[in-house]
Amino acid sequence: MRFDVVHPAELTAGEIGRWRALQRLTPTLHTPFLSPEFTRTVARFRPRTRVSVIHERDDIVGFFPFEHAPLGRGLPVAPGLSDAQGLVHADDVAWDARAMVRACGLSVWEFDHLVADQRVFDEHVTTAAASPVIDLRDGFDSWYRTIRARSSRVRDLPRRWRRLEREHGPVRFVLEATDDTAAGALDTVLEWKSAQYQRTGRSDRFAQPWIRGLVHQLLDEHAGGFRGCLSLLYAGDELVAGHFGLRDHGVVPTWFPAYAPSMGRYSPGLLLHLAMAHAAAADGVQLIDMGRGAKTYKEELKSGDTTVAEGRVARLVPTAALAWARTAPVRSARRAVDRNPRLYDVADRVLRARGRWRPGTANGVSA
Repeated sequence: MRFDVVHPAELTAGEIGRWRALQRLTPTLHTPFLSPEFTRTVARFRPRTRVSVIHERDDIVGFFPFEHAPLGRGLPVAPGLSDAQGLVHADDVAWDARAMVRACGLSVWEFDHLVADQRVFDEHVTTAAASPVIDLRDGFDSWYRTIRARSSRVRDLPRRWRRLEREHGPVRFVLEATDDTAAGALDTVLEWKSAQYQRTGRSDRFAQPWIRGLVHQLLDEHAGGFRGCLSLLYAGDELVAGHFGLRDHGVVPTWFPAYAPSMGRYSPGLLLHLAMAHAAAADGVQLIDMGRGAKTYKEELKSGDTTVAEGRVARLVPTAALAWARTAPVRSARRAVDRNPRLYDVADRVLRARGRWRPGTANGVSA
């Protein structure tokens, strides 16, 4: 087994083709976060991004994308943003995870959204969490009947849609905005999302220039089946809600949904997801992955759950121990909150209260 570590820009056309071929063979890898185009785009903004091209004799049998942080600490590509992580590899090949980490020049590789069926990492998983999904493989109508039967809020959405039309004009939805106004609409959606982060006491991701730059770059990415996907909901000429995510292999992970605070009474977040599911199903999307995290709207919309895992592959070296000491307490506290609904509710209320008292906070509403 040989591990050749390269910058993503150095991947050849043949290697990218092999990566995508391996990805197609395994359903759990059908996510744009594990597509080569995502890693290559992230590398423009995160220069420590690397890929290990894994060879067995003369064959390429896998690709391991990661970020090589200081002290030999290995992180997922786009740390803190990627909702799917892991190896893209052939099913009939196995190797030692620690040997791979060592061959990549790392002391440790940490993950928090490891996709299912990554057997090479089984012994290194510390906890697993549900990631709610909208399954559209049987079509929109089948999914909608299921969620409508169990949620009074979903049953009320047609009335809210009609009220929105009556008070603001005809409602229309764009699944993938590509015209000259798309960049401006994206900025509006990101401003709404920033306001939401601030109002709820969360860290504002878009205060980091690399994240904002990455999102705008991804909007322009159209390589093979991979592309950035900006979905917009309008009432008349007014933008009501939007979502920016990615699309590949028939999967759309929800990434950054947001809506105009003034439209809160219409449940625009739910209307956006409903319109997105309807249009996406008609356009060949099979799965909308809403991501890890316990939120009411996800429970109302989901068909079921996939599983993502958290853990670390650590070598017995001092730098791995140092990395553990710096990150373990925070991760442990977050896991405890995520597992306990009462703790989650208390933590959410504390963060929202902090957001209300934060100087200069704009009003935003969670999608």
